[in-house]
Amino acid sequence: MKKLVLSILLFVAAVGPAFCQSTIGLPAIRNFSNADYRAATEVWGIGEDKYGRFYFANNDGLLTYDGNYWHLYAMPNKVGIKSLAIDTAGRIFVGGADEIGYFSPGAGGVLKYHSLKEKLPTVAQQFADIWNIEIHKGEVFFRTNETILQWKKDTMLTMDAPENWQLMTQVDSTLFAADKDKGLYVYREDGWKELPLSTKPLQITGILPYNKDTLLVTTLKNGLYLLNGKTLTRKPAPSDPLLMNDLINNARFIGPDRYAIGTAAGGVLILDRAGKLIQRFSSEEGLQNNNVLRIFDDKDGNLWLGLANGIAFVRYNTSVRLIRPMRDNQLVSNAVRIFDHKLYIGTSNGLYYIPLDPAIRDISDLKGAFTEVGNSKGQIWALEDICGQLLIAHQDGISVLRGGSAAPVMNKQGAWDFVTMGGCTCVAGTYTGLVDLEDRQGNLEEGPKLNNLYESLPEIVYDGKGSIWAAHPYRGIFKNPLRGDFTHFGTGQGLPSNLNNYITLIRGKVVVGTEKGVYEYDAAAARFVSSAFFRPIFGDTAVAYLKEDTAGNIWFVSEQRVGVIDFSKSSHGSVVFFPELNGQTVKGAAMIYPFDKENIFIGSNNGVYHLNYSRYLESSDRITVLLGTVKAIAERDSVIFGGYAAGAAAGRGNAAGGAADGGNGPGGQPVSLPNHWNSFHFEYASPLYTQPGLVEFSYRLEGFDRDWSEWTTKAEKDYTNLPYGKYTFVVKARDNLGKVSAPASFTFIVNPAWYQTAWAYLFYLLVAVWLAYLVRWHQRRRIEQHRKKYEEEQERQKYLHSLELDRKEKGLIALQNAKLEGELEFKNRELATVTMHFVERGGMLNSIREELLTVIKRLNIPNLSYEFRSVFRMINDTEQSDDDWNRFALHFDQVHNNFLSHLKNKYPLLSPTDLKLCAYLRLNLTSKEIAQLLNISLKGVEVSRYRLRKKLNLATEVNLHDFLIEVTA
Repeated sequence: MKKLVLSILLFVAAVGPAFCQSTIGLPAIRNFSNADYRAATEVWGIGEDKYGRFYFANNDGLLTYDGNYWHLYAMPNKVGIKSLAIDTAGRIFVGGADEIGYFSPGAGGVLKYHSLKEKLPTVAQQFADIWNIEIHKGEVFFRTNETILQWKKDTMLTMDAPENWQLMTQVDSTLFAADKDKGLYVYREDGWKELPLSTKPLQITGILPYNKDTLLVTTLKNGLYLLNGKTLTRKPAPSDPLLMNDLINNARFIGPDRYAIGTAAGGVLILDRAGKLIQRFSSEEGLQNNNVLRIFDDKDGNLWLGLANGIAFVRYNTSVRLIRPMRDNQLVSNAVRIFDHKLYIGTSNGLYYIPLDPAIRDISDLKGAFTEVGNSKGQIWALEDICGQLLIAHQDGISVLRGGSAAPVMNKQGAWDFVTMGGCTCVAGTYTGLVDLEDRQGNLEEGPKLNNLYESLPEIVYDGKGSIWAAHPYRGIFKNPLRGDFTHFGTGQGLPSNLNNYITLIRGKVVVGTEKGVYEYDAAAARFVSSAFFRPIFGDTAVAYLKEDTAGNIWFVSEQRVGVIDFSKSSHGSVVFFPELNGQTVKGAAMIYPFDKENIFIGSNNGVYHLNYSRYLESSDRITVLLGTVKAIAERDSVIFGGYAAGAAAGRGNAAGGAADGGNGPGGQPVSLPNHWNSFHFEYASPLYTQPGLVEFSYRLEGFDRDWSEWTTKAEKDYTNLPYGKYTFVVKARDNLGKVSAPASFTFIVNPAWYQTAWAYLFYLLVAVWLAYLVRWHQRRRIEQHRKKYEEEQERQKYLHSLELDRKEKGLIALQNAKLEGELEFKNRELATVTMHFVERGGMLNSIREELLTVIKRLNIPNLSYEFRSVFRMINDTEQSDDDWNRFALHFDQVHNNFLSHLKNKYPLLSPTDLKLCAYLRLNLTSKEIAQLLNISLKGVEVSRYRLRKKLNLATEVNLHDFLIEVTA
């Protein structure tokens, strides 16, 4: 029994120092349980493709993860996968019991399994699990316990184990295999060659680079060995007690002078070249399981762990780490100070410190354990270096650090914080007001209360102008002259609320973080006003903490987000947020201690977060975006793009604007879909695993959206009922530093329905033309019918109207006709009278002439005829006078409708005698009467009638009187 106890004590003594050598800063660990990825618990292998997507060998198949979405691809025979490897072409080689092959993108970008089992000889097609897969010079090697299978130039070769293959691994360009009985083998061009060793190793679990001609060999139970040529020697290491006790499952070289050792019971050990423990990740540090089956370091230097119960992501290459003074106890820590070459952290259960190493600039890299300061149990609210003394604000009062212990200065009530007013004079904000602390011969002692202000004042500040300002969490701000009455500031003095006001001094100005942004004191107006400087940054967002560092940068906590306004590159300042610290600060008691750019301390509910700001800004993390599953949605969902096509629609880079290869159909052509598949679901992710859930995305559907969407953390988008056409979905990602990835895109076509094709539209056009014609014809027909009806109605109305008019006008017409007939009769009588007068006058003159001639002849008197010549001349002149004719013609035209004028116009060759003859004929005078009127003989009348017919071109059978009536009608 005594020997057993002694052994235990010796082991603890040996192990204890090893634990103490871990760095105090712990990187963040993110655990994924099988409930997250919905597959078996064990994860045996890990790989990363060139786009940053991860693959895991699981007992249920191949797991993939892109930062947002998990997918599981089962093997054909549903066997588990124990290992995987990815070649330069992106093929994921896997193996299980009685099955080997690879996954590669198939049609639609979905991973498809291709079996290589048929390449094996028939006798070798039954085998157990594949434990290692290595790709060596373009050839693929699969290891089972009994055989190594080699796929070379589409041919499968086998190499049986001498006893039992325990390991196959590749170091640089050399491929090794370890046999349980024979030891190490090396693969040469002509096959596997045994490597004779000076010492037979125990069960080998890893072979890693060490230096130019030496390799580091890890064993299951016997620690570390060095292999130099054929010489294998034991390497003692300070971490041997851990290595031999926890069993080494696997190991990985993760960088210069760094080795990650995965154990069966102790998590992951990070060792240096000498075998010293640098860091440990186990359940105590937050790992969900201590049995580490596989270690993988990604492109950014972070660690992925395949565990017996889940997956862990260790942000090993990080500038944000957690420092826990007591690793086995979760303590609220919101007071930090570097004093006397030591780091002091005030917690909810006392004050702890650790010595600093001047050679280590990043304090989180310190190794060792914290020591508790004596007499400091209880809540520590603040630490302050005043005149070379470290003051401690404690729930029980005020203490000063002396000789490694807290010596009381005031213990009447608890203290919140301190403020100096130059020299060694300072004021403490306590649970009951402000108290002076006086320097008496180098020792601080409690002084008098400043005034009668009896309030709990957690935040106090000295403005350098003789006044102390203090904030109460529920009652606003107090301006308290050192020896006088205080002044209260609340909602009536400009503050948006009396609640949750944090006061501080920024660039010589008194400013207050409020629930509605930042306010500053306006001395001229004696009130607080919204800060013109901070308003563009915070707007109306709540600000709980502000702190100016020595470089003039302003650190803040706003809505549980930690950030800094950095003036190093711009006088206007650029805002940087730290999403890793979201929700980690102590609510209502936030604290940031910016010691220098490499050491920023942020208080939290579980220790203190350490930020190396310089390293954070130089982070090599590249923001990328992956377009994952694209589904077309109709009566059922159909995956039209699985995210794994060649070129995989991934965008990489730091600036927006460069387009990445789009994920399209076979041959790079856009996916063409029938019209009823017009609703789509897009999934996308950014493999920036250090900022889970904090990467923002912006998207646009070209052909539908006009502009990019607002930035959002949501990693999916749906479009429904898209009209037919060609579309390109484009998405980009942005990290907290404002870096924007190149966009990823996917182009697809929604075909028109049969009734939306060109032929359909041509048919529609023809139908439309035909219908338009029918409508027009129908309309014209109706219009014509209406027109006919209208015309008929109009005719009827017109007829009725005409009947009425006829009835009314007949009398008038009869009267007019009677009048006209009377006038015509009168004119005809007058014309007849004139005509008869002409005839009678002609007869009388003719009778007179004949009587005169008879008398002259009877008397037979010489020269009697000569004597009557004047009489005969008068008779002739009277007969030939035109005046009578003109009067006759005027009356004749009036009675007979301008007969003479119309006749003259139609037959201009007619002579006046012809016209007279026509007029007399129109009056139907006899030839005798005409002869008398014309003073010619009857024979002359006949001759004149004959000549007139010729001038009128009348045939013989045409009656001259009838013609004259018709021609002027």
